[in-house]
Amino acid sequence: MRLLRGTAPFYAAVGSPVNLRRLACDGASTPATGATSSPVPVEAVARILIAEDEDAARALCARVLCLAGHEVATAGDGGEALDVLTREQGRFDLLLTDICMPIMDGVALALAAARDFPGLTILLMTACDHQLARAQELEAPIVEVLAKPFSLATLRGSVSTALASRGWTGIQSSPETA
Repeated sequence: MRLLRGTAPFYAAVGSPVNLRRLACDGASTPATGATSSPVPVEAVARILIAEDEDAARALCARVLCLAGHEVATAGDGGEALDVLTREQGRFDLLLTDICMPIMDGVALALAAARDFPGLTILLMTACDHQLARAQELEAPIVEVLAKPFSLATLRGSVSTALASRGWTGIQSSPETA
């Protein structure tokens, strides 16, 4: 299954062994071959993995980032997200993860991801005050911890800042050529 790029609207497709939902935002329906007609140049796209156990929050974050022109994949818990990172060989620019999740929490996911994929930028989010303090003690590799609830503008800004802080220039090779 391939990640798709674009601008609007949003839909989800199910089909990987770990039920990974990859988002396509290209206004047209995409053929089964995975070909897309993307209005966003590949160079402007960051690959983002969102790990969030709440369906509505996961879908909203994914939609906001997809509409901002990013390539987005989602996972429903930390274990699934780590499986995705491993299967994709860490080829994401940013991991956006909730802290309080079943199977593996976001802090454990962040530590494992930083160990296995040291170039990965990590952004945490939480609504749990006690987890906020725990996450802020980690410092590196965490770029920022977003306290929920946050505005859509805050999410977009935090993602941009997190990517820029790790030297992301917006230029990467196409997944087809990587």
